[in-house]
Amino acid sequence: METKLIDHLFRHHSGKMVSVLTRIFGLKHLEIIEDAVQDTFIKASLSWRTKQPENPEAWLTQAAKNRVLDIFRKLKTEQKHLPNFNQGTDAIALSDLFLDTEIEDAQLRMIFTACHPKLDPRDRISFALKTVSGFSIKEISSALLTKEDTIKKRLSRAKKAVQDSNIQFEIPKGKSLSQRLESVMEVLYLIFNEGFHSNKKEQLIRKDLCREALRLTQLLLKNNLTRTPEVYALCAVMCFHSSRLETKTSTENELLDLKNQDRSKWYWPLIKLGNTMMNKAVETNAFSCYHYEAAIAAEHLKARTFEATDWDKILYWYQCLNILQPMPSNVLTMAVICMQKQDFKMANTYLEQLKPEDFNQRSYLYYGTLSDYYHGINNLDKACKFLDLALTHVSNDLEKDYLIKKNLLLNRKK
Repeated sequence: METKLIDHLFRHHSGKMVSVLTRIFGLKHLEIIEDAVQDTFIKASLSWRTKQPENPEAWLTQAAKNRVLDIFRKLKTEQKHLPNFNQGTDAIALSDLFLDTEIEDAQLRMIFTACHPKLDPRDRISFALKTVSGFSIKEISSALLTKEDTIKKRLSRAKKAVQDSNIQFEIPKGKSLSQRLESVMEVLYLIFNEGFHSNKKEQLIRKDLCREALRLTQLLLKNNLTRTPEVYALCAVMCFHSSRLETKTSTENELLDLKNQDRSKWYWPLIKLGNTMMNKAVETNAFSCYHYEAAIAAEHLKARTFEATDWDKILYWYQCLNILQPMPSNVLTMAVICMQKQDFKMANTYLEQLKPEDFNQRSYLYYGTLSDYYHGINNLDKACKFLDLALTHVSNDLEKDYLIKKNLLLNRKK
């Protein structure tokens, strides 16, 4: 059996298995559970080399059930406390926990555990990707541009916080639900954003991260307690952005900006789903940052051509977003929009509010925007200077190639 299929199944089913087994045994045995699931997939990769089961997913689910007794033995649970999973009501109860609805419930519990306020915010994404989504330490390290040792420490710290704080494996209720849900949405948004615009050197888009964030967001919408206008808006954002994933790069793997993307290749089923989500999201008078981001993305999708874009409306939505959630990236984008409107005076007003350190690893975006500004007012010397600075700070290969070509064109004009 191909290794890719094993990897695909692990990605999509290990999180489910870990969540269900955690529901059975409790969070205090999380490490043993993760090891058991890992062992199951190792055995699968060995046994499937000669003969692949007719239904690999059913095989893995049964294997997970079989691990229940193995885990109990490893925990040295006394015989009198060991349910008889082979027959009677205990067997029925165990099987019930592997029904689709119960698996989804267990995964929701795991998401809320990973986003508990007693966990360090830096640890939540790593913990969620590991326990809920089945990402390996190496994959998390690659996705977050962080050393593997640092990821190991974050996971260890998160698990210790779970133990020390006696965090319960449950979906919170009342006021704590809305607070925790906000944290969950933030984590899912960050996972999606890393996939949509990766910091990884050789890869601009991480579709696996985008898909996983969207899957988990849709999981929230299946539950009555977590189906809120904000979650609908977040889902709309992900749908709208995902519809353009295939057009962000050319067939030669070159970066294409919004102006040069082939709009006929935008994926309309996702746009349609996003519109449905957005209609649900606006059944409220209170708008979140996700509402405004979805509105911005929708405006871009409405325009049949780049030139037909309603920049005034997009600027308005960004202003609303920045009032609600002030961020340097919002101010920088408002400067870019003003340049599209040929309002360079207002663009400069926004740019003067910013400095390169506001953007950390993405300071090249700041320098690139300054270059565009000076190009727009015909100061080609300064335009070239800031484009050179952008090139020294960009790490992604595709974005670097894009800026190099831009630099060549700019220098020809001098």
